[in-house]
Amino acid sequence: MIESLLPAYVSCAATREESVPDGTLFPEEEALVARSVPKRRNDFATARACARRAMGRLGLEPVAVLHGKRGMPLWPDGIVGSLTHCDGYRAAALARDADVLSLGVDAEPHAPLPEGVGELVVRPSERERFAGPPVGAAGAIHWDRLLFSAKESVFKTWYPLTLTELDFDEADLTFHRDDDRSAFGTFTARLLRTDPALPPVLDGKWRVGDGIVATAVLLRPDWRDS
Repeated sequence: MIESLLPAYVSCAATREESVPDGTLFPEEEALVARSVPKRRNDFATARACARRAMGRLGLEPVAVLHGKRGMPLWPDGIVGSLTHCDGYRAAALARDADVLSLGVDAEPHAPLPEGVGELVVRPSERERFAGPPVGAAGAIHWDRLLFSAKESVFKTWYPLTLTELDFDEADLTFHRDDDRSAFGTFTARLLRTDPALPPVLDGKWRVGDGIVATAVLLRPDWRDS
């Protein structure tokens, strides 16, 4: 699903598997999750298995993917990328830095956000823009979950370039789709806290299918020329 949201020069790999065989992780990665609960370990390992498949498609040798602050994946020189995992779906998206400055991908279960979370994620202006048929109707989208996912993709694009936090209420999103029955579309994220490393508006894509919400944001190196 993630691959449908990104151009062909981005190498994507995904899986529906919840776990991978022992020995998949490099020793340095094993050390990071040695004391983790099984779910955390499985999320970590399956996402990195996807990352190595994506590396191979770029002609790279597989290497360990460690992480920095806020869990930011640390990629080989010349590579940018993003990882995501949720119940039933894990994915990696990688590209060469000559083609992509930064990117973020996210996947979530297509279900309403837990009670109380929406108030932390959704800005009043965004709530007013939500449109479409009621939940349960044909073509209905759980917009609160989609918004959460899109803001995660925005953050994953923002953070590697700034190394600063971006709160949920510091991006104002507008979604677009062709009609009320479309399960895919685009979105724009107006950044309410700007940084010279990024444009004030980021563009993204979204898709819903097979019980999963997927979103992606990609920023090209030549964004200042557009």
